Amino acid sequence: MKKLLAALAMGASFALATPAVHAATPKDTLVEAWHMDDIISLDPAEMYELSTYEVNGNVYDTLVAINPHNTGEILKKAALSWTISDDGKTFTFKLRPGQKFASGNPLTAADVVYSFQRLTALNLAPAFLIQDFGITTDNMNTTLKAVDDLTFQMTVDQAYAPSFVINKLCATNFAVVDSVTVKSHEGKTSDGKNDWGNGYLKTASAGSGPFKIDEWKPNESISMSVNPNYWGPKPKLKRVFYRHIAEEASQRLLLEKGDVDIARNLSADQLDGVRKGAGGFKFPGTAQNTNLYMGMNTKNQYLSHPEVREAIRYLVDYQGLAKTALREGWIINQTFLPNGVLGYVDSNPYKLDIAKAKALLAKAGFPDGFPLTVNVASTEQSRMDIAQSLQQTMAKVGIKLQILASDQKTVITTYRARKHDMALLTWGIDYFDPNTNMAFVVNKDNSDDPKTGKPLAWRNGWMNDAFNKQANDLLFVTDTAKRKAGYQDMIKAWQPVSPFAMMFQQNWVAAVSPKVHNFFIGPSNEMTQYDTVYK
Repeated sequence: MKKLLAALAMGASFALATPAVHAATPKDTLVEAWHMDDIISLDPAEMYELSTYEVNGNVYDTLVAINPHNTGEILKKAALSWTISDDGKTFTFKLRPGQKFASGNPLTAADVVYSFQRLTALNLAPAFLIQDFGITTDNMNTTLKAVDDLTFQMTVDQAYAPSFVINKLCATNFAVVDSVTVKSHEGKTSDGKNDWGNGYLKTASAGSGPFKIDEWKPNESISMSVNPNYWGPKPKLKRVFYRHIAEEASQRLLLEKGDVDIARNLSADQLDGVRKGAGGFKFPGTAQNTNLYMGMNTKNQYLSHPEVREAIRYLVDYQGLAKTALREGWIINQTFLPNGVLGYVDSNPYKLDIAKAKALLAKAGFPDGFPLTVNVASTEQSRMDIAQSLQQTMAKVGIKLQILASDQKTVITTYRARKHDMALLTWGIDYFDPNTNMAFVVNKDNSDDPKTGKPLAWRNGWMNDAFNKQANDLLFVTDTAKRKAGYQDMIKAWQPVSPFAMMFQQNWVAAVSPKVHNFFIGPSNEMTQYDTVYK
C-alpha cells in the first residue's frame, strides 16, 4: 500500500513539473483532489469538521441513515428494525445479524452501547447530540442497554417525535465502533481519566462500513481501502485516495492531466475552463445543507424596526448574484432549512425591489435612510461579493453601508458578542432534522448573560414567545406529516418578522473524469458514498 501511495504522490508531482507527461490513476483506485485541511480528528465522537464526515460516512455504519437520493427515506444500516414503547421513550433496535467490523470482530448490541456511552462520556463537541435526549454519564448505564447480542435499547427522557429521534441517530457521530478493538487501545487523559480510545481513534478507524482507513497524513492525504468483512455488496473500487490540494488551479491541472479522477473545489470560472476542454468531464452537483444568510442585530436602533428588516430583504439582488458572482456555488433559499430537510418549503417571496424597500423605510420613519455596517470575512469571496452588491443597492434608498472586512474569527467573535449591525455568515445543520436549525427561531433568554445558551436568534437580539412555543410543541408531534406541515407554516410566518435575511443554499459541483461512474455528491458530507462508484 505504501508503495502505491508513493507512486501516486510521485506521479502527481511529476505531472505538475512536466505537463507534457500524462499520468493515469489505477483502475481500482479513485484519486481525488480536495481541500481538506479542516480535519482535526477521525474519532466519530470528536469529529465536527465537514471533510471528516465524508471519510467516516464511508468507514462506519450508524444504526440508521438518511437516503442520499431521497432524504425523506430512512435506510436500515446496522439496525434492521426498531420499535417504540407505548410511552414513547424507549427505542428498541434489532441489529442486522452476521455483521463484522473490519477487524473481523462481530458487531453486537454491546458495541452500540459502548459507542453511545463514549459519545456521552467524552463530552466533546458533538456530545450534545445524545445529551439532548437526556442521556448523561450519570444515567448512561441504565438508558443504554444491550438486551441481547442483537437487541439494543435506548431510553430518552421525554416522548419526542419519533422522526426527531431517528433523524438525529442518522448523524455519523452515532457511528458504531468496534468496542473490542477500541477498548484495547484505551489510555488516560491528561487528568488521569479514561480516554475511551480517543487517542487511538484520532488517527485510526474501527468501523463496519464498506471501507477502512489505511493512513491519514494531516494536510496531505487520506487513503481508504475496502473492508473485506463488509456486510453489504462489496465495493468495486479497492481504494479511495484523497489528496489535499488547496489551490483550485492545481486541482484543475491534475484533473486535466489525468493525475486525479475528481477535482472537488473548482470555482465557476475553473469549471467553465474544464467544460471548454475536450476531456469529456462530468459535473455532478448537489445542494448542500449549508445556508448563507445575513444576521440583523435588533439591538441596533434602525434594525429594531421590523419594517426596516423587511426592507433590507428587498434590497438583496438574489437573482443577479445567483447568476453571476455566486453561480455554480450557491442557489436561492430564503428559508431557515436546507432543501431536503423535513419541513422545508419552497418559499422565496423576496426579490430586489427598490420601490418596495423605500416604502417600507418610509413607513418605519426613515425615508432618507441611515448608516449601517456589515461584518464580512474578507477571505470568503462570495460574501465580499454579496456585501459589495448590498452596498450598491442600499445606496439607492439612502442606507450608507460600510463594509467591515476582516478574518472569519473576528466576524464570528463580533457576532457572538452581539456587537454587529449586520453580519454575513453561513450555517450548516448538525443533523438531518428541522430541530437542528431552531437556532434561527428559538431564544428563551434575551438578556446579555443568558442562562439558556446563545442561539442565532439571541445573537441578533430577537426573541418571540409564540415561536418559542411552536418550536417546542413541534418537537413532540408524533405524526411526521403534521410535524412537517408545522415547520412549513412556521417558516412562512417567520420570514417577514425575523432578524435574518436568508439568501442562499450552498451547491457543490465536482469535475469528474469520464472514467468514473456512479459518483454522487451527497446533500450532506457523510452522504457522499463510494460503495457503488467504479472506473
